[in-house]
Amino acid sequence: MSEHERQKFLADVHVGVISIERVDGPPLTVPIWYGYEPGGLVWIITGAESVKGRLLQAAQRFSLCAQTEEPPFYKYVSVEGPATIEPRTVNDVALASRYLGAELGEWYAQENPQTAASVTLRLRPEHWRTYDFAKLFG
Repeated sequence: MSEHERQKFLADVHVGVISIERVDGPPLTVPIWYGYEPGGLVWIITGAESVKGRLLQAAQRFSLCAQTEEPPFYKYVSVEGPATIEPRTVNDVALASRYLGAELGEWYAQENPQTAASVTLRLRPEHWRTYDFAKLFG
């Protein structure tokens, strides 16, 4: 994918899969909602004391992969890089609405018990990996 294509793809709505290294075992790999605008940082929200939160505080970096599963036109974008952790600075409703729509997003953000204890993590993409099978199969 070109730089423009990969950034546009990552900015589209996909459930991402994030991997975080652990010193005492294999990486933690879990699905997650994320936000991204072309040219910016990838951001996620997670509980500060969750397994993800604690591992990210230690590792200070993670990888994220977003993909489509539409045969035979599979596509993926994977990014990795350093991450910063900050108090929750993004709107939970905006992230939930990105994935659930406005009405359910509002409900989810209000009903989510982790909202008060969550943090925002921002990843600066250093390394990109991409593939677009649509280009192969036309």
